[in-house]
Amino acid sequence: MPATLTYPGVYIEEIASGVRTITGVATSIAAFIGQALRGPVNEPIVINNFSDFERTFGGLAADSTLSYAVRDFYVNGGSQALIIRLINGATAAAIPLPTGAAAPNDLLPLLAATPGSWGNKVSATVDYATKDADAPSPDANLFNLTITGPNGAIEKFLNVSVAATDPRYVARVLEQSSALVSVQKDASGNALVPNVRPSATTTAATPNSGSDGNALTSTQYLGSATDKTGINALEKADLFNLLCIPPAVRGGDTDNTVYQAAMAYCADRRALLLVDPPEAWSANKATAAATAKAGLSSLGLNGPAARNAALYFPRVIESDPQRDGQLDSFVPCGMVAGVMARTDAQRGVWKAPAGLDASLNGSQALDVNLTDDENGLLNPLGINCLRAFPVTGRVVWGARTLRGADQLADEYKYVPVRRLALFMEESLYRGTQWVVFEPNDEPLWSQIRLNIGGFMNNLFRQGAFQGKTPREAYFVKCDKETTTQNDINLGIVNIVVGFAPLKPAEFVVIQIQQMAGQLEV
Repeated sequence: MPATLTYPGVYIEEIASGVRTITGVATSIAAFIGQALRGPVNEPIVINNFSDFERTFGGLAADSTLSYAVRDFYVNGGSQALIIRLINGATAAAIPLPTGAAAPNDLLPLLAATPGSWGNKVSATVDYATKDADAPSPDANLFNLTITGPNGAIEKFLNVSVAATDPRYVARVLEQSSALVSVQKDASGNALVPNVRPSATTTAATPNSGSDGNALTSTQYLGSATDKTGINALEKADLFNLLCIPPAVRGGDTDNTVYQAAMAYCADRRALLLVDPPEAWSANKATAAATAKAGLSSLGLNGPAARNAALYFPRVIESDPQRDGQLDSFVPCGMVAGVMARTDAQRGVWKAPAGLDASLNGSQALDVNLTDDENGLLNPLGINCLRAFPVTGRVVWGARTLRGADQLADEYKYVPVRRLALFMEESLYRGTQWVVFEPNDEPLWSQIRLNIGGFMNNLFRQGAFQGKTPREAYFVKCDKETTTQNDINLGIVNIVVGFAPLKPAEFVVIQIQQMAGQLEV
């Protein structure tokens, strides 16, 4: 509103330009779901490198296929990841701290912060060298608590108290500050803190009280939408672009029902599911390609949602540091996710994550060495092959979604086209929130065209689209033709955004012809 003009002079008014810059979202945040040594359960935890994974989830573990997939992701150029740890019957280790002579049967029962056998290596030490230890009347409720965890991790909590009214109440301090232990609670959620401080002693965890539980089943992976567990724990995450679900056990397969549910979920969240091939496809090396062709339909990953899934075959052979460097077979989803992240950073999400530059770092071999003819059998079906070449080594040699079969003729048959569309959808979804409740008329429509047009032009300048000019590469339409008076009455504004995607050059045809000797006329 203009200022009230009351006195003769100069008045300054700021006029909004209508520019609301749309920022592109991240394109390669990978979510991993599975079993880990330790860490929060059914919570999406953000990590930025493998050291973060080691600190929070315990690092590599021979029984955790998830840990190897995360390692592969970072070895191949991954950046940010979300880790969702699942358990099946795992229990937290108990560390019972005795109290003083005044109540010999009373305890300060501590629990390892998260379930798992890792808690069996936790110990607690109590001493009385508190801040007022030398005072004439020291506070009898105060004590110091030192927690020692696996790999030499140490936490010190000084001047904690068993008095609930004290600012340093031990239950509250541990809940907010400790990554190793917490105070056990009763059925009502009350901390079981005794009335006297624990005796000055060192107590180890009760032997074998912490357990890793059983191997995961589809029940844990599918989880509950109401409780936000399993795959649905990703509802607590703001954004992810790639989803990896390694099998529960080595040499096993992720259940088809889990993949089907995950694919539908990825379609809702504008993400891409990376599907690992069943182990049986590689059982007979000589007929692996034919087995894969015959087994594709049994996965049940079809329909429009299959645009948000891509399958990579075969599995990869890696050296296992948990087994003295012996070679073993691992699923490729973590490696492929890392290749996608690396390609996004170097070339952009519109570049196919395949080719001679898409090397599989950390791999020693492939489970099956496919020939050109075998590759040609699988590629038209939408199965992306991993190949080994004499000079370049092992690379990703396919870039199709599970709607990429030639027979389907889907407009999103290629991974880079689908990922670019998902990137644009998510960016525009977040970047146009300001439009809601604005007056629905030409001034609003022109602002929409201005801002979305600026976003699209920036992508065009980076080489994301076909065409020599912006007019050939994209269009943004929002006017009285897209939004009729009836739409306005219903509170609707319609925006149409079109783009000309780049398609990968899958087949390079070189024609060679002999030249006849030139005849002089």
